[in-house]
Amino acid sequence: MNQETRLNKNHIVNLLQKPASEFTKEDIIRYVEQEDIQMINFMYAAGDGRLKTLNFVITDYEYLDTILSSGERVDGSSLFSYIDASSSDLYVQPRFSTAFRDPFAELPTVTMLCSFFDKDGHRLATSPEYTLDKACAEFTAVTGMQFEAMGELEFYVIAPDSGAFPASDQRGYHESAPFAKFNEFRTRCMQYIAQAGGRIKYGHSEVGNFTQDGVTYEQNEIEFLPVDARNAADQLVVAKWIIRNLAMQMGLNVTFAPKITTGKAGSGLHIHMRMTRDGKNMMLNEERQLSDYARKAIAGMMTMAKSITAFGNTIPTSYFRLVPHQEAPTNVCWGDRNRSVLVRVPLGWTSGVDMCAAVNPGSDGSRIDASQKQTVEIRSADASANVYLLIAALAVACRHGWEMENALDIAERTYVNVDIHKAENAERLNSLEHLPDSCESSAECLDSQRDIYMAHDVFSPAMIDGIIASLKNVENAETIRKARTDNELMRELVDKYFYCG
Repeated sequence: MNQETRLNKNHIVNLLQKPASEFTKEDIIRYVEQEDIQMINFMYAAGDGRLKTLNFVITDYEYLDTILSSGERVDGSSLFSYIDASSSDLYVQPRFSTAFRDPFAELPTVTMLCSFFDKDGHRLATSPEYTLDKACAEFTAVTGMQFEAMGELEFYVIAPDSGAFPASDQRGYHESAPFAKFNEFRTRCMQYIAQAGGRIKYGHSEVGNFTQDGVTYEQNEIEFLPVDARNAADQLVVAKWIIRNLAMQMGLNVTFAPKITTGKAGSGLHIHMRMTRDGKNMMLNEERQLSDYARKAIAGMMTMAKSITAFGNTIPTSYFRLVPHQEAPTNVCWGDRNRSVLVRVPLGWTSGVDMCAAVNPGSDGSRIDASQKQTVEIRSADASANVYLLIAALAVACRHGWEMENALDIAERTYVNVDIHKAENAERLNSLEHLPDSCESSAECLDSQRDIYMAHDVFSPAMIDGIIASLKNVENAETIRKARTDNELMRELVDKYFYCG
């Protein structure tokens, strides 16, 4: 059995016995014929970050061959706010490597993600997924390394409260059943995501849980493994689609909203990153310490942290989450294993101790190079983000760190090794820059750094203008600030953006 396909949960991979990255048109056709597939779905992320769907019923070989070869035409002005209706036709072309068996379709169905092309048959310069492609290509051109990423997808599961085995308020982290009520739902989500090609690290219940008006709200998280950055974005958009569909099927409600009530943990979309060269993780140096490569990338994120919120925090309730003592950052700083900072360097198995052998006499865990796991994590973003644009912005920021002569000095100045929200560290806290407090402020920060995002033709001017306009068109900064102390206004905003992303 091929080592790359061994234990893979994607049914198409198993039948064809080849990695998804090697799928061809002929492979898809063979699977359709052998499995009597009745439908083909094209899916693609639009400007709002949600997957859109185009259905095809398969009636003959020639038609199947045609849609796989030529894609189909769609109305770009209905998908992207910055495309004019007078010249809006676009092509969507399926990417065979993303193919999976739809777990929700009654008819046997294969679904694939698509890329956008313009009238001349060129990749659409303003499409989110191509922007991410360009960002990663320029990162590699500058650094000589590959940009990899993975997400931590947090969400609340909501259902009528049974009254049995109540969990402790805001103490749900890694809780087990029966105190955690939705483990079965989460694990089924994980199974479906894996069948769709997602590479999952683990899942667990999270800190947030509360009961209100006879309803249970339980926070959960599914975390992924580091992969090529575009694959990371693909997996996240498919995962959100699967979680929502399974919740509907099981009679549950879910929300990825960054904040749904005051005083309770909000839901973030933490993004972990690493740089690799020839398959080797370059985040650590030979002494197993954080490398200068990683420090330069962190410096880039420190320099651009405030404008990154324009991509990662796109709705008013994003800024109700970015407050002290609510499991979210508020200041521009970084640190080791420190959850009060914006960018965290998590434990990276750097001690060199064989922990496996320590508790399992006779076993050898030292053959595994666990240092490959080392990442850095930015904690500000939430699921209101278009994940392609968010990860593209992070790739730009990390590349920019390499282009700055004083990157290592910036990294040194913004490093903290204390809980900055404790009273005794007030002086250090006051020395740090604050993240924006509204969509309007984030738009201004993006405008001030737009040239960095547009450098190397990664983000188009039209896209930057569209993002700024969109941020300024939501509730203004004064409304958001007022809502922090006006419960009724906050409730209105929470309800309005409950199903964001």
